[in-house]
Amino acid sequence: MSHLGIFFLLLAFVLVVNSIPAYAGVAHAHKHEKHNSKERLKDGIYAGRDAHHHEDGDHNVEFDHEAIIGSLKEAKEFDKLTPEESKKRLLVLIKLMDLNKDGFVERHELKAWILRSFKKLGEEEAADRLEEIDVDGDGKVTWKEYLKDTFEMENEDEKKELIDFDSYDEEKEMIKSDKELFNAADLNKDGALDSKEYVLFYSPEEHPEMLPIVLEHTLREKDTNHNGEIDYAEFIGSAGQDRSREWLVEEKDRFDHLDENEDGLLTGNEVLNWVVPNSEAIATDEVDHLFVSTDEDHDDRLSYLEILNNYDTFVGSEATDYGDHLENINHFLDEL
Repeated sequence: MSHLGIFFLLLAFVLVVNSIPAYAGVAHAHKHEKHNSKERLKDGIYAGRDAHHHEDGDHNVEFDHEAIIGSLKEAKEFDKLTPEESKKRLLVLIKLMDLNKDGFVERHELKAWILRSFKKLGEEEAADRLEEIDVDGDGKVTWKEYLKDTFEMENEDEKKELIDFDSYDEEKEMIKSDKELFNAADLNKDGALDSKEYVLFYSPEEHPEMLPIVLEHTLREKDTNHNGEIDYAEFIGSAGQDRSREWLVEEKDRFDHLDENEDGLLTGNEVLNWVVPNSEAIATDEVDHLFVSTDEDHDDRLSYLEILNNYDTFVGSEATDYGDHLENINHFLDEL
């Protein structure tokens, strides 16, 4: 078959796929992949909102769209809109961003909007997860419901075949940590988490009232000599084995940067600065990126027109989604 024939075959496939509802064919993750620590990396660091900010060194456009829209579901809806409808809806958002109604979006206004979006994204994710776990549909999650859904266990002492954990002790430690988080998030101590409490449980790193237990868990996992502090050897942990000298030097620089009082140890807030993502810094980085991409007259503020001219950077549409498919097809053809 010629390259042109392959192109049209792939194009037809793309059109068929795009006609299928978004939920079709999506496999459910294994229960343990739904674990509360979904935002944590294997070394215990919370990835948070920055987890998919960059991919393979490039800025992730979907992150941009979510940071502006504040909803994964609505971001997907924008991808199905025509450019005209996308701009129309974006204009509504722009007017909300423009707090002083002067016809421009300043850096601080855009940052405030993005931080608002981060909060809404967390609430949306938590609400979806609560709905999955809430078997009796009472709008709350009990510890028993969470244990059954996430670990496929009726009680904490149950022994079963392990699938996603290296050892029985590892699973038990995970359950112990989750139960402590659950109890801390249960503000009214009624044994169940409502929608507001479940947000605390789902993303404890994003809520100041949950940070003490985040610190406690981090020290329990990382502080191998149990002195309440993290030294450099504990900081790099087993990851330091068989790593290059350059990597070790970079990690030492990072450790020194976190060690604000320069005593050679990480304690308290220094540990939290290590493991908890800084939403303020992430939002500032996103503002910088959007301004570099769209501030056409370099006056350090965005006019409504500048944002609308670059609507695909902010929200996307059917046209940009189609362009992504064409780019994938062209990449495939280049490899033939």
